Amino acid sequence: MGIGDWLFGGKPEAPAPPVRRAPTAADLLESVARVEQTARDAKVPALVLSRLLRVTGIVRETIPRLDRVGTSSLQGYSVMATATDYLPEALGGYLRLPRHWADTRPVDRGKTSLMILVDQLDLLAATMDKVFDAINRADAEALVVHGRFLQEKFGHASTGGELALGPNAPVPAMPPGPPGPPAAGETAGMPSSSPPPQPDIRLQPPIGR
Repeated sequence: MGIGDWLFGGKPEAPAPPVRRAPTAADLLESVARVEQTARDAKVPALVLSRLLRVTGIVRETIPRLDRVGTSSLQGYSVMATATDYLPEALGGYLRLPRHWADTRPVDRGKTSLMILVDQLDLLAATMDKVFDAINRADAEALVVHGRFLQEKFGHASTGGELALGPNAPVPAMPPGPPGPPAAGETAGMPSSSPPPQPDIRLQPPIGR
């Protein structure tokens, strides 16, 4: 608000709207659990509950892996929106209707509200399947790249859990160990297989003959 507004009674400026923080993994898990409990308390039909649990199960598996793609990515946003918005709204729209009317009265191209909810849950499940598959494929591709690196560096990947040399790689010779004490009948510096030196026993001619 400027000085003129203050002097002449101008309206104060409206406060800026609060910035919503991104939901944490704990927030997403809590939202998923709340939707499941709401469905059970309302005793929704079995075909609804089974599909809803399929969606929440995939979301639960995906939440710990969101750090690989980031919450601002398309996959991360889809998971967060499904847990906190798409899934609760789909179930809530069905539960706000009278049960018998929602299950029997056609409302869109011959489909009842119950069948429309089933279609929405099937679509969410298929979408979460694709997101989960895309996240896992990124890790699988990293594993493949690492395996190719090992093959280029060491010749081939070992199936026994160890890095192996190539089939034609020479085996290095063992280095010689320190010399041990001489054996019986062996003098230092002379191998035991050599016979000991013999004295010269040739006869000398007699002196004076």
